[in-house]
Amino acid sequence: MGCKSTMLLAGAVALVVVVIQIPSVYCGKARLIPSDRTKLDEWIAVNMKDYVERKAKQGNSSLDIKLAKAEDSVKIVKVRKDSTGDFNTVTDAVKSIPKGNTQRVVVWIGGGEYVEKITVDVSKPFLTFYGDKDDMPTIVFDGTAFQYGTLNSATVEIESDYFVAANIWIQNSAPMPDGKRMGAQAVAMRISGDKAAFHNCRFIGFQDTLCDDKGRHFFRDCHIQGTVDFIFGNGKSLYLNTSIISVAKGMGVITAQAREDVSDDSGFTFVHCNITGTGDTYLGRAWKECPRVVFAYTFMGTLINSQGWSNNMHKDRNETTVYYGEYKCEGPGASTKGRVNYAKTLSDEEAQPFLSMTYLHGNKWILPPPKL
Repeated sequence: MGCKSTMLLAGAVALVVVVIQIPSVYCGKARLIPSDRTKLDEWIAVNMKDYVERKAKQGNSSLDIKLAKAEDSVKIVKVRKDSTGDFNTVTDAVKSIPKGNTQRVVVWIGGGEYVEKITVDVSKPFLTFYGDKDDMPTIVFDGTAFQYGTLNSATVEIESDYFVAANIWIQNSAPMPDGKRMGAQAVAMRISGDKAAFHNCRFIGFQDTLCDDKGRHFFRDCHIQGTVDFIFGNGKSLYLNTSIISVAKGMGVITAQAREDVSDDSGFTFVHCNITGTGDTYLGRAWKECPRVVFAYTFMGTLINSQGWSNNMHKDRNETTVYYGEYKCEGPGASTKGRVNYAKTLSDEEAQPFLSMTYLHGNKWILPPPKL
């Protein structure tokens, strides 16, 4: 996040005893994510049917109107490093898409490494980055906060709505902050658009790897790697079956969620995720006044500090506005013995709002990746 240079210096924070807050959208009769991981694929099949199947059974009424219109007309452009595609770079492919785009455009990216800094601005919605899962392309750049500011240091910046990425590796190759260099934070991806989905993508960096900035986002089968605050921002996102890897050498922090008021409809939810790696790692710390983060059915390795959550940045603040919840997690780091008093072990009723697509209104816009 937009903190100073070292691992644990950050912007203003308020931390906190947990108050019971229910997300603005309750799941009601929605099908809940199963507690049994082996049944997850079945749940996904029911809740995330592709566009053709949905249209055949229910018509476009089952989808967001703008999305349904865009999916009716799909264009594919190909990027290959060997000049056998439509473009040699992802940047040129993005530039080719007209402003005010209204159709789904799939940018098929061939294997290999693309050293580029890419921005998809707000005028280009309905864009998909698609790679071969057996030959995933890597988009890499070494921008830092010192050069660009934290948010604009991202290798890939997505500002448009309805973005999708599948089988893409996004990396910021700037070196790990050493506690001496100012502005060493380096974002791999910033997602600032609404209704974005990421399938089998890898986000690699150190401090501030993934800026989950704002909007509703769905991450499935992804890999997120970093050291401090490496999932941060004010998005409202569901992370499903995702690997979270700390490579911290000292203290590490996974999340720095940035909700500023209890009425704000944002927060990070991690379900059936796997937390492993190194460092004395915390599940999260407050960046803004009212962060909301929930971990459910998640494996937590020995790297997780027994306190779970940290308020190290503002010990003088009260602890009444944060929502940090854990629900039926497992592994040596999941023990609630020793947890800070502002963390909450959720009841079944309290956990339910976080355990369905309704959390994101996802049944209206989340689609599986294209079949190419």
